Amino acid sequence: MKSETSKSINVDSNNKGKSNKTFKKIIANWQLYVFLLPTLTYFFIFQYIPMYGLQIAFKDFVAVHGIWGSEWVGFEHFERFFQSYKFWNLLKNTLLINIYQLLFSFPIPIVFALMLNQVTRTRFKKFVQTVTYAPHFISVVVLVGMLFIFLSPSNGFINNLIELFGGDPVYFMGSAKWFRTVFIGSEIWQTTGWSAIIYLAALTSIDPQLHEAAIVDGASKFQRVIHIDIPGIMPVIMILLILDIGKFVTLGFQKVLLMQNALNIGTSEVIQTYVYKTGLLGSQFSYAAAIGLFENVINFTLLIIMNQIAKKLKQQSLF
Repeated sequence: MKSETSKSINVDSNNKGKSNKTFKKIIANWQLYVFLLPTLTYFFIFQYIPMYGLQIAFKDFVAVHGIWGSEWVGFEHFERFFQSYKFWNLLKNTLLINIYQLLFSFPIPIVFALMLNQVTRTRFKKFVQTVTYAPHFISVVVLVGMLFIFLSPSNGFINNLIELFGGDPVYFMGSAKWFRTVFIGSEIWQTTGWSAIIYLAALTSIDPQLHEAAIVDGASKFQRVIHIDIPGIMPVIMILLILDIGKFVTLGFQKVLLMQNALNIGTSEVIQTYVYKTGLLGSQFSYAAAIGLFENVINFTLLIIMNQIAKKLKQQSLF
């Protein structure tokens, strides 16, 4: 009994010692925590406090009665969504677009950064960077307007090229089968240059002596990219991949909504546009909240799974 008591006393004293050290470190570096305070305040006010309203997903929310005064209905809204005839089509459209983005939009910036890193002419490199970064700063509304102009079946230059080679004009923006291709293609064009910045930054942190040793050993540029550059930026790739998987089902609805019309609705209607239409336009707040909560639960689950896979593969993980 005495030995157990002494052990517990030692554990308590160690814990107190660690807490005192932590407190002293915070006091010593208080300026850094002051800089961090606005960010923490932002997340607390705009990300955590609104979670209080998630309970309307389980209630028949009536604005007059408020959140607490509204009737509790349990999983009624979830069941309604799962039994809806739109459920499988919405899920399929959302997953397909996200899968295509993961297959094409995610690796292309990596390849682009690796290629740009091999360019030795500074002026040409800066020119390419400026040209590829510029589309990122175009607003979604302007971008979609440009797509309608470029892909117009009457005077769009894409269809003019098709006609030049003897083809028939295609109404890309009004075709359900072309929606995903146009969406992913425009996404690649707009985000590749900007997304490559973080990979270029990671490439600059690789020790140049590794490349010098590889050159002495007779390694080609391609071999150095495969065996030095890619392993060097793999931790960054894994972190960004985990984060992308963590928002896999969440697809920004602004661009989809702007590109959407009655002709392509079969492939362009995704979960978030449906939430917008039912929640804000249809005033079905509880139903929309239930769908949004379902979406976030899937994202959180995928994030945990992908993080565990990264750990199993002995790669960089979030936690």
